[in-house]
Amino acid sequence: MNNRLHKTGMKLPLVEEFLSIQGEGFHSGKSAWFIRLGGCDIGCSWCDSPFSWNPDLHPAVDTDVIIENAVISGTDSVVVTGGEPLMWNLDYLCRELKKNKICTFIETSGAYPLSGKWDWICLSPKKNMPPAAEICKIADELKVIIETRDDFEWAEKYRRLVSKKCILYLQPEWSRFEKIIPDIVDYVKNNHEWRISLQVHKYMHIP
Repeated sequence: MNNRLHKTGMKLPLVEEFLSIQGEGFHSGKSAWFIRLGGCDIGCSWCDSPFSWNPDLHPAVDTDVIIENAVISGTDSVVVTGGEPLMWNLDYLCRELKKNKICTFIETSGAYPLSGKWDWICLSPKKNMPPAAEICKIADELKVIIETRDDFEWAEKYRRLVSKKCILYLQPEWSRFEKIIPDIVDYVKNNHEWRISLQVHKYMHIP
């Protein structure tokens, strides 16, 4: 994708779009239209969508077409995910979705500057590319992936950076679930600020 399109957001590298159930965090269980964008240079070893990392493998689609598909779906909320969606300018996408009375949600590592107007920001910080301080202040939800016990310290670092109203979640890394979930349960029992997020869509065998 050329630099001009990157800056304007009039085309976006679309990996997939589909109607499904939100499977993680505060809005778990709710219906939403998902827009997955290509591009991510963070490179988490446990990522469940590495196919999205290279934006050149995914077509640059007119953002108006992406918006139209969301509207046609009949949804009242859109979740923009990736990859790392904030690699792209999302101002136009959000503005047009809101014109159609669609709520906007984003799942982001926070490693790139925020664009777009969001009804809900889920911040999931990654050690490879930590988030900017600015997005920590406005995140609605902090979701930290727990792979080993060392990740609790990482989680606490960002608990101190987000606002008081931010909802705090610890989520077991899927492939380590059986080993790490007892530690997460014990941690939440003793640290009442935190909640546990489970990837319930995987238990339901849905995208």
